[in-house]
Amino acid sequence: QVQLVESGGGLVQAGGSLRLSCLASRSIFSINAMGWYRQAPGKQRDFIATISRGGRTNYAASVKGRFTISRDNAKNTAYLQMNSLKPEDTAVYYCYAHISVGPVDVSQAYWGQGTQVTVSS
Repeated sequence: QVQLVESGGGLVQAGGSLRLSCLASRSIFSINAMGWYRQAPGKQRDFIATISRGGRTNYAASVKGRFTISRDNAKNTAYLQMNSLKPEDTAVYYCYAHISVGPVDVSQAYWGQGTQVTVSS
């Protein structure tokens, strides 16, 4: 069973920074796209950023220029560096990855359990 394990969330003041990590926790044939979504209380889950296996990135307009997504393919890990945080960035952040567990397996989407990010004003 593939698990995506997130870490790095917490409480930070406005203007501060946090770095989230997302580790795929078992031997995997191939991880394709990885990325992050977030969900604030009472709101839908929104796209934040994605990165292809080759490193091509895409960001939501609300975080572009403040957040940076990266990955280490050798470590099966994605990162989200969040700078200039605002109170409206407060949410549960979810990692996802499109993974082929074995060489003949179809790529499927897996999600982490979420990590809370709270930005105080």
